[in-house]
Amino acid sequence: MRQQPEIVIPSSVDMPKAHPIAASNGVQIYTLPTPDFEVVRFSFVFRAGTSVQHKPFAASAAANMLGEGSNRLTAQQIAEQLDFYGSYFDVNIDRDYVYISFCSLRKFFMPTLEVAREIILNPAFPEHEFGVYCSKRKQNLAIERKKVDVQSRELFASALFGAEHPYGISSPEACYDELTREDLIDVYHKLYTATNCFVVCSGQLDDEVMGHIRAMAEALPEGKSVDITLPQTTTTHQMRRDIDTALQSSVRVGRLLFPRNHPDFVGMQVVAAVLGGYFGSRLMQNLREEHGYTYGVMAAMVNFDKEGYLAIATQVAREVREEVLTEIYYEIERLRNELIPEDELQMVKNVMIGEILRILDGPFGIADVTIENIMCGMNNSATEHSVEQIIAITAEQVRDLAAKYLRREDLVEVVVG
Repeated sequence: MRQQPEIVIPSSVDMPKAHPIAASNGVQIYTLPTPDFEVVRFSFVFRAGTSVQHKPFAASAAANMLGEGSNRLTAQQIAEQLDFYGSYFDVNIDRDYVYISFCSLRKFFMPTLEVAREIILNPAFPEHEFGVYCSKRKQNLAIERKKVDVQSRELFASALFGAEHPYGISSPEACYDELTREDLIDVYHKLYTATNCFVVCSGQLDDEVMGHIRAMAEALPEGKSVDITLPQTTTTHQMRRDIDTALQSSVRVGRLLFPRNHPDFVGMQVVAAVLGGYFGSRLMQNLREEHGYTYGVMAAMVNFDKEGYLAIATQVAREVREEVLTEIYYEIERLRNELIPEDELQMVKNVMIGEILRILDGPFGIADVTIENIMCGMNNSATEHSVEQIIAITAEQVRDLAAKYLRREDLVEVVVG
């Protein structure tokens, strides 16, 4: 008879430490050498997200147009040169940061670096490409905003933080008509500076590679530190938007909590996982398996630089949205008042630690976690400590955290559809 292999969950995770190097202009360069991998990835991270922009869409447009041409290369030449060497670069932007990552085989590092220098140090923001970009983005955003899940996501952010808060604002797509190339140049000169940047490198990092990356970082102008003071949040606890033509409703429930460096953040990650963090979670069993209301539901803690929140999200048929809300609140109250069975809690721990191990399986995942830790003002021992907290949490602590932070009167409810 075949026997299923025993599941072995480690009692700890050994997270590689990032070694910092200070460039002459103050840029901190963190290295995660993995000599066995014949690749190099280096990520320049700038405090240049939408929360620090001076005009709607300026931050995202500046970030996304970095690769659309430099003083020496056109957008087509940039793409062709990267493709020729099998290299790539990727730009991601969130409310707080812009991440610009380059990856290549070690033997093609130099030609990849040449393109990286053009993208980060010499972007031209060509007028024609800028016009095409704004036109496409405006059209795509208008199309996306017809979807109930997009509307509910934006409305939920507004309900949590306030419609004018940098974390809650959703600018109309018409703002693209007012955006100018000079706005992007202004964002670039103010935010893409040494004072506003750190670099994380992983892979086959020999002296030649690090010397060139350091020289590139040192070519950034010093600039001024960017640390804005966010306004007070203004939370609205219930928002609804009826759309007569919509067949489905997007439902979101949650509340404003705290950023990742709060001592209860990891515990609330466990609470979120119990509710909707994996396929066998309570909300999935209730809403999908038992009632057939939805294909899927999720619950998670979301972390920004200065804030954090818990969100439960699902999409259901319009006629059952009230029943869905009733079941969501039922599962929350059950978690607030009853101890979670030990076998269920152990399953949640296994899933969470397994996901951490999956992310850390390779130099790129380790680099991504390192970037997140640095942004939160922590080092990589924070990941090890998170695993320890997950392993050590008890059923009583889960119940107490849910009772403390998930009171019905504190929750925000948004329904669109």
